[in-house]
Amino acid sequence: MPNKGQDCDQQQKTPLMSVESAIAAMVKMALLPDQIEQRTLNDALGYVLAEDIQSRINVPPADNSAMDGYALRYADLIQADNHCLNISQRICAGHVGNTLEQGSAAQIFTGAAIPEGADTVIMQELCSRKGEQICLQKGQAAKITQGDNIRRAGEDIATNAIILKKGYSLRPQDLGLVASVGMATVPVYRRLKVAIFSTGDELCEPDTPLKSGQIYNSNRYTLTALLHSIGCEVIDLGNVEDNLEATKTAMLAATECADLLMTSGGVSVGEEDHIRVALEALGQLNLWRINVKPGKPLAFGHIGTTPFLGLPGNPVSVFVTFCILARPYLLKSQGKTQIQPRHFDIAADFSSVYSGSRAEYFRVRLRQNEAGEQVLQRYHHQGSGVLTSTTWAEGLAQIPAHTIVNKGDKLRFYPFTELLAH
Repeated sequence: MPNKGQDCDQQQKTPLMSVESAIAAMVKMALLPDQIEQRTLNDALGYVLAEDIQSRINVPPADNSAMDGYALRYADLIQADNHCLNISQRICAGHVGNTLEQGSAAQIFTGAAIPEGADTVIMQELCSRKGEQICLQKGQAAKITQGDNIRRAGEDIATNAIILKKGYSLRPQDLGLVASVGMATVPVYRRLKVAIFSTGDELCEPDTPLKSGQIYNSNRYTLTALLHSIGCEVIDLGNVEDNLEATKTAMLAATECADLLMTSGGVSVGEEDHIRVALEALGQLNLWRINVKPGKPLAFGHIGTTPFLGLPGNPVSVFVTFCILARPYLLKSQGKTQIQPRHFDIAADFSSVYSGSRAEYFRVRLRQNEAGEQVLQRYHHQGSGVLTSTTWAEGLAQIPAHTIVNKGDKLRFYPFTELLAH
């Protein structure tokens, strides 16, 4: 049998999986949520719809006025002497008027139902009122068209129309749309429960004095916030002793309380990297080592039926691999249908003389060049431990493998507004 060193050598020689292949493989293994709950509109923001939402009514339910003015028959106005009509009634929003008298106008307010017999609303600004009579101002008749300023029943939403599709993540405006058809609750998937824990004897929690050889645990807080940003519920299992048995115990505990386990660090081939070894001992490793920079040692597998996603340990690697690789899988696991972020092709304002063998994601932000065009500015230090690059940047620029970038070349730009949203 080959020894452990030979196993590591063989794994190192295994071809790296492309970013696209890794995403496709993980998404294919994503399990859709199995629990649906009804949530009130005030408590549904960010949840994913589990069913299509169908309207049971027309919106608006009846023809109504688009502004304050006068409802009338267009023919009556055009044929009347001096374009003057008597006012026969006054209709406020929330009230229903009477059938319009022949040759008269109804004073009407925005949102009020159009009285039977009226086919046009004239803005009050175009009219002059004298007592109980209104006259169209001189020269305005040519600007009036039959049907002006009337919102038709169902012009926004028709009865039985699908207003939101299953797999859609609810935004503030969507909740208003659901309310507009009279629904007070929506069927949504429950939030995905993701367990996380930290390993590493060198890690220290913020607000604790650092001892010699220690660093503060930034990954714990970055990862928690990233998971919250895409709608996950986080179960923090804390810091785990940095040895194989403690790691295995924590992994098994996670399978009892969470839908998915996610960690950072410990997935490479070092003697103190226990995460991948523990995963292979307890379950199976489905993919490992991605052709990406930063973040090559990413591991995905299962412990029983519980998925496991192990991100690299360097702070920028955690951030980038989550945004690019983990996010699509997590969104699919929440029932989302749109899982890939939008990107924009924007010219680089920098050159790169090095042609790397891995796809690389630079931290960049937008700026205007001398011609007034938007271009991508690169952070000066792209190291995987330089977390300041992620706070300076406005997004990630993808540099394909074996590609030299020349100033002016178009690159795929993924804004953080896309990568940190659901």
